[in-house]
Amino acid sequence: METRKKSTITFFILLLILALAAGMNTFLPQGNIASQVPQTQIPKWLIASVATGGTFVIYGLFGLIGFFLWRKIGFPDIWDERVTNRQRFLIPAIAGALIGIALIILDIVFGRFNGVGQLIHPPFPTSIVASLSAGIGEEMLFRLFFISFWTWLIGKVILRGKGLSIVYWVVAVFSAFAHGASHMPTAMILFGVNTPALLPPVLLAEIILMNGILSVFAAYYFKKFGLFAPIGIHFWADIVWHTIWGLF
Repeated sequence: METRKKSTITFFILLLILALAAGMNTFLPQGNIASQVPQTQIPKWLIASVATGGTFVIYGLFGLIGFFLWRKIGFPDIWDERVTNRQRFLIPAIAGALIGIALIILDIVFGRFNGVGQLIHPPFPTSIVASLSAGIGEEMLFRLFFISFWTWLIGKVILRGKGLSIVYWVVAVFSAFAHGASHMPTAMILFGVNTPALLPPVLLAEIILMNGILSVFAAYYFKKFGLFAPIGIHFWADIVWHTIWGLF
């Protein structure tokens, strides 16, 4: 099968997995966050259906934009023939596991000073589905769409290809901050505040730093090996961090 066609089909398979995971999450235990979310009488099957459909449409829209712009920039496609399966799967898995260990160490250290202690993890087996959702969904949004769109707009359209690598890394840094900031609503729900300003400053720094480290590595391997690499890094980092460490 032609590489570009195979990559396009794979994108939609990943999107479908993400959408199904979003629906499945509705039926799984939510742990401490459940007590902070208003209860509803809406049937779970309906919530799951909306979550599945909404995820497919929203992430599909942003993901497709990023997917085609990434090709225009000229970086590796999902099944690029220049990239080996070792680079596509094994190296990101090892890197992700090591990042997961680093996140554990950082949380232990920050937990002494952040005012809330160590961060909360989703319960098992929700943590596995959450890791899969984050690995695919957040990488589609913050790497595939965010980086591709702004690198294409600034690097290709405005600067006409000059300094493309520099543009990429400037955009990647902003992507890292955006990724960290996207976790603020969850932190606000967990700690019962209605604005990020009420969260402890050290906690904010911890969230930005931990997600920033993951984002920088994801951006680096995205540029070298294509979309499977950041998804793998993110997934395995979360498996170590949320699923394995969360059990303890």
